[in-house]
Amino acid sequence: MTFNCNGKLLDLRSPVVAGILNITPDSFYDGGKYINEPHILKRVEEIINEGGTIIDIGAYSSRPGADHVSEEEELKRLIRALKIIRKKLPDVIISVDTFRSAIAGYVVKEFNVDIINDISGGNFDDEMFDTIARLQVPYVLMHMKGTPQNMQDNPYYDDFLKEILIFFAEKVQEAKQIGINDLIIDPGFGFGKTTDHNYELLKNLDRFKILDCPILIGISRKSMVFKLLNETPENVLPGTVALNMAALEKGANIIRVHDVKEAVQTVNIFNKLNSI
Repeated sequence: MTFNCNGKLLDLRSPVVAGILNITPDSFYDGGKYINEPHILKRVEEIINEGGTIIDIGAYSSRPGADHVSEEEELKRLIRALKIIRKKLPDVIISVDTFRSAIAGYVVKEFNVDIINDISGGNFDDEMFDTIARLQVPYVLMHMKGTPQNMQDNPYYDDFLKEILIFFAEKVQEAKQIGINDLIIDPGFGFGKTTDHNYELLKNLDRFKILDCPILIGISRKSMVFKLLNETPENVLPGTVALNMAALEKGANIIRVHDVKEAVQTVNIFNKLNSI
């Protein structure tokens, strides 16, 4: 539960918050908000000042039906943002969302990126596991059925929880066999799953402890909240907070959010409840 991030300690024995920085024009909630230097810096400083531990940067929108982005464009977006952040905050823990091994290798080497967050769990790039083993950085292994372009086209499972648990058991074993030791699993809320699937997943999140890996969850303002409540993403912060607390109670170690202040307060309340 304690990871070495380029000499910085990431201690997950107590839950931490990862603040989302989407540098895309088309993310479902905040697309286009953080594409120039002042806005990027303001967002990063906001995450840190509000108690976030990790800056999670995405340059490829993975919302349902998102447009495909070329490797060149994804890297261009990342380079611009990482130059800005590392110049101002050289020691902040940065996670980069990418399923491309070449990009993972580049950002770790050139910008000391601390964590690679792969929505495909290594399924979109056959070189990803070997690259992570060589880089020796913590790796977030996520479950997704399909691709961002088609994952919500009637997702179907014969045995939902069993299939996801088997996916992780096989992937964790494969990763550890080639030397990836610092693994974090993400069940992939909203990625190839119906609303009912998502709530079944949350209700049974504690079953994933059997994998002996920290658990990251990303529920923030997603359709499992706003569709259930007949709202828009902008109006479901209370619902997001409620689900984050439920996830913490079920064993989540990292909560990935848009609203860092509220998530940190949720973690603090959770910690107090569990200290008595």
